[in-house]
Amino acid sequence: MAIKNPVVNKVFNDLDSYRDWCRFEGKVFDEKALYNKEDSNWEAYQKWQGWMRAKARNAGRKFNQRRN
Repeated sequence: MAIKNPVVNKVFNDLDSYRDWCRFEGKVFDEKALYNKEDSNWEAYQKWQGWMRAKARNAGRKFNQRRN
């Protein structure tokens, strides 16, 4: 049975994504850390998501290294 409420569906999708990240990164998975900005694992997960968004946004671009 599929979840029809989009808000509830987003929570479960976020929970699955966070669980997968914890599993692959070797972090301790705790459901109560979901959306908790004071939890260090959730903070690391948010930083990783931002990095992945930036990586996808910059895909295909050529970057020149700055000279010191």
